[in-house]
Amino acid sequence: MLNRINIEKPDDYFVNLSNRKSKGVYFCRINGYNREIHDFIKKYHEEARLGGVIIEGRLQNPDNNNLEYYNEMMGMDFRMDSEFIRSRLKKWLPRMNDTQCTNVASSVYETLLRLKQSGKNENMLKNTYIKFMCWLYYKFERIVNRLGDDKLPKILYEGDISSYEFLLMQVLSLAGCDILFLQYHGDAEYKKLDSASVISQELRLNGMVPFPDGFSLKRIREEIKETANMQRLFGDKPKYANCTNAWISGNIFNDVRKKPSERGDTREFFYNCFCRMIGVEDKSAYLNELYQLQLELRNSGRNVVILNNMIQPPDSDEINRIHRGSQQSFEHMAAELTANFSFIGNAELKKTAKKVFLELLIEEKNKDDNNLNKLMNKAVYVICLFKRYYKKFFSGWQMPDVSCLLYLGGCKTDNEVLFIKFLSRLPVDVIILEPDLSRKCDFSDAVLFETNNQYSLDVSEYPEDSSGLRVGTAAYHAERELDELLYQDSGIYRQNQYDKANSVILQTMYEEISILWDQELKYRPNFSTADGIVTIPVICSKVSGVKDSDKNAYWVEIKKLITPDTLLVKKIPHILPSAINPIKPYATNFFRNGKVQKKEIRRHECYQYSILRESMQEHLLDKLQMLIDSRIIKGTLENGVEYLIVATVLNLEKDIVRLIQKFDFTKKNPKLIFVMTGENVLSLEDTILTAFLSLVGFDIVFYVPTGYQCIEKFFAKQLVEEHQAGEFLYDMQIPDFNKISSNTRRKLRDIIFKRGT
Repeated sequence: MLNRINIEKPDDYFVNLSNRKSKGVYFCRINGYNREIHDFIKKYHEEARLGGVIIEGRLQNPDNNNLEYYNEMMGMDFRMDSEFIRSRLKKWLPRMNDTQCTNVASSVYETLLRLKQSGKNENMLKNTYIKFMCWLYYKFERIVNRLGDDKLPKILYEGDISSYEFLLMQVLSLAGCDILFLQYHGDAEYKKLDSASVISQELRLNGMVPFPDGFSLKRIREEIKETANMQRLFGDKPKYANCTNAWISGNIFNDVRKKPSERGDTREFFYNCFCRMIGVEDKSAYLNELYQLQLELRNSGRNVVILNNMIQPPDSDEINRIHRGSQQSFEHMAAELTANFSFIGNAELKKTAKKVFLELLIEEKNKDDNNLNKLMNKAVYVICLFKRYYKKFFSGWQMPDVSCLLYLGGCKTDNEVLFIKFLSRLPVDVIILEPDLSRKCDFSDAVLFETNNQYSLDVSEYPEDSSGLRVGTAAYHAERELDELLYQDSGIYRQNQYDKANSVILQTMYEEISILWDQELKYRPNFSTADGIVTIPVICSKVSGVKDSDKNAYWVEIKKLITPDTLLVKKIPHILPSAINPIKPYATNFFRNGKVQKKEIRRHECYQYSILRESMQEHLLDKLQMLIDSRIIKGTLENGVEYLIVATVLNLEKDIVRLIQKFDFTKKNPKLIFVMTGENVLSLEDTILTAFLSLVGFDIVFYVPTGYQCIEKFFAKQLVEEHQAGEFLYDMQIPDFNKISSNTRRKLRDIIFKRGT
């Protein structure tokens, strides 16, 4: 029999048994959705259709005809004996070989034995056995002779599974079958059958959301059919594809200036950016920045198109020149429309434009419920504008050229949005500028990168020449000098004034935690700034026991520490060793010869922190090096733990990344609270997370009412300061902190100890 092994990425399902890292089967369930999950389900569906079983809706119980045939062929004998079951399977499912028969029989026997031990009587066991036999024959007969083969059969189950179906799935899994559950309503029903997730693994990826309404395997099949139909329209696949924004640093003006040939080294990609800048950073310098930007781009030989406030809609002459054909079907309409791209001289560019156009049409078709007339109007609009601006964008185009659109003011209509999205998937840098905060366009796109600035400026036209540009006056520069004096060694700090910081752990009394917790860092003991580096005093403490054994006061105390910048962890371990981590395959490349390879990390496609401000990215990578050098985690630089450190640090969850993004080293720092009422201990990944965030500048407190040694396992050195707060209490249930009021009357001794708060 084959045991279940943990999956690292969805495509592991498609690896043959002999090539898997460990010899075993995958048994997973999916409770959420993103585009990667969508594509994986589509691929798995095809595997199950060709060499497995797809179950939509529950397995039907054997009907009278099924039972009569079974009785005629096999009789109704039953013995709670593995050899009896094996012999009956051999007769009932003769296509199975001896090994398969033995494995299935052993799995069925073990399942029945567990049922017997749980209190099921002989008649119940017999009924279960017969149900299994009928299901195996009528639903799974096509795969039983392939169980355990190198190319494992696949089962795809859609919906909430029943208890007896779940038992059969366990049988088939052990006998050598990959299984995947699609649970559109989440994990609640499944957890009633397997509360500890022992039998199957939840497959989770970054950025997953609940399944969209209407998602189903039926819809997947319709999409596959549509894709096959559309393939006939697409024709030959383009040689080149877009790599949009994956390469950018986040400084939009600098990124768009970068030569296309220096943005990446994969020959099959053209590297473009699709960005929106809202507001302005410096009112006086903004117009000059815009002027210099377009001047530099043009001087470098790039094609630049500048549009102001709106894109003039197509006129009647432009529309009449578009061949439309009939609307008898979407495929026919799309074929007629793409014929209009004959004006594109470059063959590869024509293929790319047609592909992008058809993909957008399909997206819009799904949004508008097959309203072909409305879709036709949108498509004609896009083609008209593309013909209008084609020569300005693509005159003399060849790889890896990328032209540039500078659009001041932002999109006003859905048709404009569609045209902008069309351009953004071609060799064009699309930069949308919205300096006036009162006039924002708020369309979204999966790859659109956006920056927000605090100041608003009314700009009616993009400055293409030097007339009307403003430069700094004497008063302006005097104000800047005053600004430097005001924020230099005065105890007053500008927003994000410092780029570098080092944390030091404060040794405190237990009572001081609540006093210091919500203070700005600049008011804490041992805070300092020198040589452009901030010294950050942070809290890293373990609170053992419950003061006065007062559970209510204990929860109120924790509630008071839950600020807007606090992440609360109640489930331990927080990061499971089996959790999907896209960084792991590359960790050995990211740390070599004792050094974190910053450049290689930052240009890699899996790097997730490029959206953070530049200084914060440097801060995180510096602390990663510092964590490894400190060897505070057991096994670092000894048995490969350093690679797990790299993978864990470069795969922080979104909530933590957002806290880091807003972190100003002179103001309030982000917090992390662990509430550990049980016997579980921190995973190695949790320990790495804790040590790293402490170096970054987080306050961290572990509340451990049991006093157990549940955080120390993987620390090689003492990092956490322990406070004995009171009596040890066990089996405490963590409440909903949203329902706890922190406004309680303080006791006299609290007032004495917390005087001044």
